[in-house]
Amino acid sequence: MSQPFSVCVYCGSRDGADPAYAAAAETLGTAISEEGWRLVYGAGDIGLMGRVARSAQVGGAETFGVIPAHLFDREVGKRDLTTFVVTETMHERKKVMFMNADAIVVMPGGAGSLDEFFETLTWAQLGLHSKPLFLLDTAGYWKSLNALMRHVVDEGFAEASLLDFVQTVPDVPTLVDALRIARSSSTA
Repeated sequence: MSQPFSVCVYCGSRDGADPAYAAAAETLGTAISEEGWRLVYGAGDIGLMGRVARSAQVGGAETFGVIPAHLFDREVGKRDLTTFVVTETMHERKKVMFMNADAIVVMPGGAGSLDEFFETLTWAQLGLHSKPLFLLDTAGYWKSLNALMRHVVDEGFAEASLLDFVQTVPDVPTLVDALRIARSSSTA
């Protein structure tokens, strides 16, 4: 039996200030289960991470969580996942998550989510992968990040092709449509 299409979700271990972020996390988890996809994420049971995972689980989705030992208590490691991996370092966490994903989605989050996004973007820029990378722009959260990336290009620190490695989508239904296209492209 083949592995289901796996969507890695990078997101905050907090809910954030706008209730739209939590709602989007729950909607995304539900969508992942409805599509028969597998959730790959940071194995926390708090904030947006916990919301995505719980919603995916309610719908019967497979869940693949990866957490470093030093964050187990802080992020309340979610042990009832289909697959639960404990790593020694943050770098190992990111690598295991990335290697077990077919596509990457970045929801609102803090420095950790930005770190995950930029590492994945850099790997794409260097030609180390061609996995689709999406920014879920709930309530315009990533507007400033998109402006920053455009600024980097305009100031000559990256080719315009940098912007082609990322697709910004406004909401979960648009994201699901884009993921369906990515899935069909990867199986063609």
